[in-house]
Amino acid sequence: MTPTTDRVLILDFGAQYTQLIARRVRESGVYCEIHPFNTDPAKIAAFGARAIILSGGPASVTGVDTPCAPPMVFEAGVPVLGICYGEQTMVDVLGGKVETSDHREFGRADVVVVDSCPLFEGVWAPGGQYPVWMSHGDRVVDLPEGFRPVAVSDGAPFAAIADEERQFYGVQFHPEVMHTPDGAKLLRNLTHRIAGCSGDWTMAAFKEQAIERVRAQVGREKVICGLSGGVDSSVVAVLLHEAIGDQLTCIYVDHGLMRAQESEEVVSLFRGHYNIPLVHRDAADLFLGKLDGVEDPERKRKIIGNTFIDVFEEEAAKLGGASFLAQGTLYPDVIESVSFHGGPSVTIKSHHNVGGLPERMNMGLVEPVRELFKDEVRVLGRELGLPEAFIARHPFPGPGLAIRIPGAVSREKADLLRKVDAIYLEEIRNAGLYDEIWQAFAVLLPVRSVGVMGDERTYDYVCGLRAVTSTDGMTADWYPFEPEFLARVSSRIVNQVRGVNRVVYDITSKPPGTIEWE
Repeated sequence: MTPTTDRVLILDFGAQYTQLIARRVRESGVYCEIHPFNTDPAKIAAFGARAIILSGGPASVTGVDTPCAPPMVFEAGVPVLGICYGEQTMVDVLGGKVETSDHREFGRADVVVVDSCPLFEGVWAPGGQYPVWMSHGDRVVDLPEGFRPVAVSDGAPFAAIADEERQFYGVQFHPEVMHTPDGAKLLRNLTHRIAGCSGDWTMAAFKEQAIERVRAQVGREKVICGLSGGVDSSVVAVLLHEAIGDQLTCIYVDHGLMRAQESEEVVSLFRGHYNIPLVHRDAADLFLGKLDGVEDPERKRKIIGNTFIDVFEEEAAKLGGASFLAQGTLYPDVIESVSFHGGPSVTIKSHHNVGGLPERMNMGLVEPVRELFKDEVRVLGRELGLPEAFIARHPFPGPGLAIRIPGAVSREKADLLRKVDAIYLEEIRNAGLYDEIWQAFAVLLPVRSVGVMGDERTYDYVCGLRAVTSTDGMTADWYPFEPEFLARVSSRIVNQVRGVNRVVYDITSKPPGTIEWE
């Protein structure tokens, strides 16, 4: 069963922005999926897309053995939009010409619309100049038969092209990023005006269909869900409980590295409020013992991941008879797992995930939110009636405070950091800033500072504070707190947390990739 009858297919050529194309399309109420450019043509045909989008990518069409748009895309009888590299490979496949340019364009630029076309209808008018985001070193220099230019820029004589008869369109800029202010409207023109999509994909419909899929997959068998207290696993647990009731048992492994009061909140909500069968394993001593003296961050992650698997497997064996394991796999995880170009995603994500379970457990997987992005999971959580405190909670990595304690981890350090973090988040909430910030957290730095407090000289830890804004979870910029706020937070931490005598605030922006601080 698919979430909707109107579907858009995005073929990925390796651009860092590909996921943003899907985000923009889904925001307009149209379901879409991302598949590698070299997906089996039969699978592309079977997808039943109302439109196909060719993403950007880092390669050059002028090179040897570079990614190429499948010819069958242009024989499918549906509208096609090529973005950046997607435009170039479309031109190349259809008989045009692309060359390496002496006038590269990276970053903000302006395009001038020279002719009307359905892609611009109601958004851009001929003669107008509009801001866009460019990222290209090659440019189209000769169009295939049937195409005409509809926009130009200083570095691209064919910044946008159109072949209305075949409904093929190409843009050299990136409409999916926020730096192209009208980009979402252009994509909506493709999906709604040109492809005729109804835009009726809603989270309410997804919820009902997800429940039906779970019931069909599970039948009367029992399911175990690994509950972390984060948004993803919480939404999965509540969805499964609505679908199969007491066939579900949740296991919450407490590694002793959670935020203040988080374990109590998880147990209270799921065991108390929802009455979901819940196994709560307090394994803090076990995890902290294995982490004793370990400083390397990757070793810490692996120790936590392997120990989690052992503990989870032990608790699952006690239950006996479960045929399925439920996981909060999200769509970005799926995309990365099939990406043709590979990359550092495994390393980047290793501090978010604690690892899968061994094959010897011999259980089927139930992944009801594997088609959703993070923000869509939050919307689903609201549809399911989860408390806003859980839905809007800032992301928290699987290994917890362990990666926010550079160097060796100890119970003393974890307790210190928990207190600092709790004060920081409390002040953010008191100031009404929590929902403006994508993620805020404290770090206990592996240095001590000499200070004077009253008549005493101290030699205590330095803690760092970080807060970032993000619209996509891929890029992040530091949040500009007022000096008065930082002074108030610092004063509370130093006065109320014995063992910390100095506070610093990090104002580093982060490019695409991890936004944790290590």
